[in-house]
Amino acid sequence: MIIGVPKEIKKDENRVSLTPAGARELSGAGHKVLVERGAGVGSSIGDADYVANGATIVENADDVWSDSELVLKVKEPVGEEYHRLSARKNQVLFTYLHLAASRECTDALVKAKNVAIAYETVRLRDNSLPLLTPMSEVAGRMAPLMGAHHLMRPGGGRGTLIGGVPGVIPANVVVIGAGVAGLAAASMAVGLHAHVKVLDRNLERLRQVDIHFDGRVQTIASSTLTLEEACLDADIVIGAVLIVGARAPKLVSNELVQRMRPGSVLVDISVDQGGCFEDTRPTTHSEPTFKVHESIFYCVANMPGAVPHTSTHALANATLPYTLELARHGWREAVIADDALAEGVNVVDGSVTYGPVAESLGVPYTALRSFL
Repeated sequence: MIIGVPKEIKKDENRVSLTPAGARELSGAGHKVLVERGAGVGSSIGDADYVANGATIVENADDVWSDSELVLKVKEPVGEEYHRLSARKNQVLFTYLHLAASRECTDALVKAKNVAIAYETVRLRDNSLPLLTPMSEVAGRMAPLMGAHHLMRPGGGRGTLIGGVPGVIPANVVVIGAGVAGLAAASMAVGLHAHVKVLDRNLERLRQVDIHFDGRVQTIASSTLTLEEACLDADIVIGAVLIVGARAPKLVSNELVQRMRPGSVLVDISVDQGGCFEDTRPTTHSEPTFKVHESIFYCVANMPGAVPHTSTHALANATLPYTLELARHGWREAVIADDALAEGVNVVDGSVTYGPVAESLGVPYTALRSFL
């Protein structure tokens, strides 16, 4: 199979979808790997590293897309790439998609009539998300760091040191959601010596969090009242809510933000899925924040893109086994053999095949089995 790796062109995105180690595995298995020139530079991976491991460097993105049967990316296609989606018939795109938050991208994929498989909806039988987990861990660990920076005066905040000092209380950090990202955020916040509260509706998950931290964080059963109380007492609020494949629920209203402490910081990890704060809108690393009333919103839609060397290797470690199966068997045989991978198929031949996306966007749904 011919596998293409284009350079990411989304603003401030420096990750790449394949490492030289992945190129060696794929080329060693008899596949041809095409990498756009400079695709790995943002992740500190040079073209020579790919060539030394069996890949071929291609001068431009158009040729990568038109010559490849399987295209590997990190982020969803953006407007400048939509015309490339139809460059080759029956092409498979394997990347993060987050279609429930983007009707425009969904329409472009439907129009292209190819196969789009989303990293974020590949789901194992235990409901874990093996291809979303590494980036959730990165974003989760980054969230308190970004919150801490913007809580300082130069970052626009109230001028509080997240960990305090002897004799001065530390910042109050509220984490909404006790999933992978939420747990990672709480771990980093605890390590920074903040006071940490974790809210979730799943009591069993809260018990696990309590055991994990040995009582060092306060676990709270989430409700409208408890969420409001926690936010009003917070210096940093981290939104880490996920409904697989669907839009995130809006849990923090504009009215609630208006009553929060001036200079407080809200970090929305859920922004890729529409965000869990009412006023969330995607931002970039170049312009990461905006003000809502007297609070600072940080809503960067590709947080792990700020640490691309770490993120690229973490992501590629997780995606490579699935890429090898897609290349070895083709997408149909691969998803028939692997129920988790089948969950990742969002669009096939002009039809939306993932229920939560169809429901979120109000578009027709077609069962994947009709294409197998």
